[in-house]
Amino acid sequence: MQYSTLVTLALATLSVAAPTPLKARAAVLGTQSYDDLSISGGVAGDALNEALAKLPIDTSDLANVDPADIAFLGDVNDIANDAETDAFNVAIAAATGDEKVALQNGKIKNKVLKLEATVLELMAKAAQGEDTSAKLAAETKKLNNNIALDKAAAGQPSTFLSFDAQAGSGTVAAAPAADDGAAADDGAAADDGAAADDGAAAADGAAADGEAAAGDATDDTEEVEVCTTKRVKKSKL
Repeated sequence: MQYSTLVTLALATLSVAAPTPLKARAAVLGTQSYDDLSISGGVAGDALNEALAKLPIDTSDLANVDPADIAFLGDVNDIANDAETDAFNVAIAAATGDEKVALQNGKIKNKVLKLEATVLELMAKAAQGEDTSAKLAAETKKLNNNIALDKAAAGQPSTFLSFDAQAGSGTVAAAPAADDGAAADDGAAADDGAAADDGAAAADGAAADGEAAAGDATDDTEEVEVCTTKRVKKSKL
């Protein structure tokens, strides 16, 4: 009886002393082409929900988002920004009338995808120990601006443009983003969110407003055509 009691106490002590194991992480986003991720086609008006369906990150458990998924979200920002500057801007410049409006609507939906990926990336990094507050606030503001533009054009045709790019290269840091060493090494990269977006955004025609470093310089300055029921009017992005 005494032996049984001692064993029970010993096991209880070990149970209390043992560290709580970290929750296992598992990447969910994999590798996808831009065309598979794109939400630009169809009609305007529900871009946010379409973007969220393409990026099924568990926002209730951001501290355990896999590093590969965080990298994937950064890739989405990069390739969507490249599609904007190299495909949408070129096509819009050559289009007129309803064709141009539909292309512009597609571009806005592409922006929503790009910015939602960035916001999710920054939220996950913040939950894992990085200070992304300033960048997150700036990107969230731009996201909300483009969501509003998409809703204002609800029901209008939106044009999909094919673009040859891929998210999910599988290249991630050896240590999780939450590790102190990785966070210190990443430094400015963590604060900068999706730095590749910054370079491409400068080509979008509004570098003078100083937002190239924050990504997508044209979210608040570029003039776009938004089609109402019987006319076309100008609206600021």
